[in-house]
Formats: sequence, structure tokens, C-alpha cells
Amino acid sequence: MRPLTDRDRGKGTPVPTRVVIAEDEAIIRLDLKETLEEEGYEVVGETGRGDEAVELVKQHEPDIAILDIKMPGLDGLSAAREIAGERRAAVLILTAFSQRDLIEQARDAGALAYLVKPFQRSELIPAIEVAIGRFNEIKALHDQAQTLEGQLETRKVVDRAKGRLMDRYALSESDAFSFIQKTAMQERMTMKAIAEKVIAGELAPPTSH
Repeated sequence: MRPLTDRDRGKGTPVPTRVVIAEDEAIIRLDLKETLEEEGYEVVGETGRGDEAVELVKQHEPDIAILDIKMPGLDGLSAAREIAGERRAAVLILTAFSQRDLIEQARDAGALAYLVKPFQRSELIPAIEVAIGRFNEIKALHDQAQTLEGQLETRKVVDRAKGRLMDRYALSESDAFSFIQKTAMQERMTMKAIAEKVIAGELAPPTSH
């Protein structure tokens, strides 16, 4: 089954998740592309340079950019900062085992997931889905709270509510967020207000799992 994104909602034709790959080792880049295409993703751009990765993201508007940390032109952290700063795409960082100390820096730069090389094929797809899921959350929260302070406060409350739903009703992180988001739309309330109701115990999913 093809991975789908928000782009195909309300449309009859499934739209595959669009990916830009930036990896300066050609063999790894080719392997990534082949793996993703076999899994039903659409690779819309590939490069070995960080500066070109930023341009490809602007040009193609993919769902996710997969960036290696060490690249010529612009390193992966700087490229991630630019892409994440403008909320253009989810960012997944690739790092060598010896670069584990850079993972915190990657998160600070806006990376939503990371993989340590060499990684297994079975690790790649879940990491991509985690990054895209978190990116969609960030976009949804941004739409609800325009100021940075408001976004941070909303995210804090929503994260607490997600934790409660996950602990009490055994929901996955994405299902917990989806419940808060859908309920907010149905009730015509903000996600923050719905999250506060969940935390207070005034709101629960219709059926516990």
C-alpha cells in the first residue's frame, strides 16, 4: 500500500509521499532512492550538496527531506535549519555512528527524526513516518497559534494531553493527536482548549482500546 499524505485527502487518487534526498555518497543516495521507490514513495529530487537540497525543497515542495549531516555547500544541520525554519518539509537527518553527539544539534536545527548509518531498510520507513507525523502536528499547531509564544504553549498542553490519552487509553501518539485535532474541528474549539479538557478528565475517546 502506498504511503499517503494530507495532499490526497478528499481526492479519489492516492498521492505518494514526495521525498528529496541529500546525501553526498552516491552509492548510499542510489540505495535510498531505490528503497523508497520500491516502498511506493516518489523521489522528486536528489543531490549531494546541502545548498542544492534547500533549493530542491523550495522547487518541489516535498513532504520530507532526507539530509546527511556532512555535505559540501551547506551541511545537513544548516540545510535542516533553513527548511524547518520555513516549515517547507519534514526533515529526517542521517548521521554516521561516530556523529551521535550531533543528534541534539540536529533536533535543535529542526530535524524531526534521525537515523544512524548504517541503518536497516526496516528502520527507514518508520523514521520517515515519524518525521512526517510530527511535521503535520507542528503545522497544525502553527495554524492555531500565530505567535511563537502561543505555539509553544499550545504544543506543551497538547503534548500533555497526548501523554494522558496514550497512558489511559493505549492510543498511539498519532492517534492521540488525531483525536485532539478532530475533536477541535468538530467542536469548533482550539486544540489547546480540547487538550485542556482531556487533561482535566472532561474528555475521552469514545472507546478505549
